[in-house]
Amino acid sequence: MKILLIGASGTVGSAVKAELAQRHDVISIGRSSGDFQVDISDSASIRRLFEQTGKFDALVCAAGSVNFVPLGDMHDSDFELGLRDKLMGQVNLLLIGREYANDGASFTFTSGILNRDPIRTGASAALVNGALDAFVKAAAIELPRGLRINSVSPTVLLEAMDSYAPYFRGYKPAAGADVALAYAKSVEGLQTGQTYIVG
Repeated sequence: MKILLIGASGTVGSAVKAELAQRHDVISIGRSSGDFQVDISDSASIRRLFEQTGKFDALVCAAGSVNFVPLGDMHDSDFELGLRDKLMGQVNLLLIGREYANDGASFTFTSGILNRDPIRTGASAALVNGALDAFVKAAAIELPRGLRINSVSPTVLLEAMDSYAPYFRGYKPAAGADVALAYAKSVEGLQTGQTYIVG
């Protein structure tokens, strides 16, 4: 399969690439690194990406930014990054990408644990993750041509605990290789409209 992997250099993306590149042609895409570059918060940038990459069999997005701000300090502007980047960025990857997807292609997006098990400062992330999982479930019933869509909702990764441990006290982290298996299940399996929970 020809797989477009957005966020390939990140902690999750690197693990996904290591898993899928064993069997498929994985094209690495990042904001400033990889084979191609894209800013998922910009629809024009997304369209340019697809014009460069051409038809594909699977798209995996392991990218997306949100703000972490205490709720007491939050204003509507603090939600903008998550809504524009992680949420609408992934939604637009489907809306634009479906034109370039081969019949039977799959889209795999990344949400996360915080809408199920929130942390302090995580209100924006929780909102975005919940919206993504709901979008995936709803979009799946309308996609034509055998197109599939799923999300992966991982807990904090073991490899990221050096940076994130203070925010995730008491959480059991998951190894990147284990998280990557959920992406492989989405890409190489047959299900659609699912959220694969890891951790």
